[in-house]
Amino acid sequence: MFKPMSRIGQRPVALAIAGSDSGGGAGFQADLKTFTALGVHGTGAITCLTAQNPRRVLAVEPCSPRIVRQQIEAVFEELRPAAVKTGMLFSAEIIRTVAGFFERKRRTPLVVDPVMISTSGATLLKSSALKALREELLPLATVVTPNLDETGILTGCKITSVEDMRLAAREIHLRFGCAVLVKGGHLRNGREAVDIFYDGRTELLLSAPFIRDVSTHGTGCTYSAAITAALALGHDLPAAVEIGKNHVTAAITQSYRIGKHFALGHSA
Repeated sequence: MFKPMSRIGQRPVALAIAGSDSGGGAGFQADLKTFTALGVHGTGAITCLTAQNPRRVLAVEPCSPRIVRQQIEAVFEELRPAAVKTGMLFSAEIIRTVAGFFERKRRTPLVVDPVMISTSGATLLKSSALKALREELLPLATVVTPNLDETGILTGCKITSVEDMRLAAREIHLRFGCAVLVKGGHLRNGREAVDIFYDGRTELLLSAPFIRDVSTHGTGCTYSAAITAALALGHDLPAAVEIGKNHVTAAITQSYRIGKHFALGHSA
């Protein structure tokens, strides 16, 4: 005879506002895998459909700002997120839609991964959208998580060293008022994958051995999603960033082969 469970566990909710990756390695798919691995219920608002695989992006089809807004509203109506992240937003119109919603939801932690260019080099943010990102979304962010190329675009400076990363983190915090995690995984000739976190009071240097000969498609999405999950679980921001670093390092270490490519290992 079936017996109902006497106790059903409660999980916090996290929301990913991001593009869909048909190859399953990055974007919304990576966000959901990360949320699940860290014990958070994942929800989503898809901003773009992409036709892509680990080697290249063939096409991008943005969703209408209206349906992006309706997806966010539907989640907040019944599954209020404890933390939110944004990934690929693509256009100024979508950015303004997201920013307009979160102007009214300032108490919800917001992790902004300023996705601009794919690992394969495809443009994932229109040049006309950069102004809206800077002026309308970043001032609402709890933390922004740019890689080195994105950091260079946000600051106008070329980043070639850890010291450059430290200065850039301070500059981004000064300009936009949010905490920042500058991801240094693309620093050349480094033996460590070094990231710099700065929130105006606390600076963290997070490092892990650089894992060579493994593709890193989806690491940025995974990192920001792990930070979001940790915030949803009640950790403060510095602790959440450390949890994110540990998770993405483990995911790279546990990568597995799919055909001729690698996929990150999101283990629970």
